[in-house]
Amino acid sequence: KEEWGEFLHQRGKKYPDFDDIRREIEAETDRMTGTGKRVSESPIRLSIYSPNVLNLTLVDLPGIARNPVGDQPKDIEAQIKRMVLQFITKPNSIILAVTAANTDLATSDAIQMARQVDPNGERTIGVMTKLDLMDQGTDASPILRNEVHRFRLGWTGVVNRSQADIK
Repeated sequence: KEEWGEFLHQRGKKYPDFDDIRREIEAETDRMTGTGKRVSESPIRLSIYSPNVLNLTLVDLPGIARNPVGDQPKDIEAQIKRMVLQFITKPNSIILAVTAANTDLATSDAIQMARQVDPNGERTIGVMTKLDLMDQGTDASPILRNEVHRFRLGWTGVVNRSQADIK
């Protein structure tokens, strides 16, 4: 029941420690893009070998940057949107429309882009992050029950661990 990861750019090298995998992803990202917050259309390919995982491909795309920072080009927003559309227009792709709970869903780029290529929400899952950062008295339940922005595959909520939780 051994589990490990292997990167395409380091064929044959097994990574049994998932903290080492995370560090290698960060290092390869820096090698590909530098440290100036740039993005690359070249993927980092990682295979996970385990009896406990499904055979599927996940593509982690960058969030939409509206204002360039660091070494990012002036048209970073357009570049990222083009990159995202290359993947989400494929009819066999399941779209994770990730939106922070402490923002207005009416202005969500993720939902807008998902609706652009999947107008009926047949292959989109809504993901609401930062539920712990919502204003007091705000209720995300109608969204998570799929009553507001309806997707056939529904919604899921996410609360990430804080630095205090990790320690």
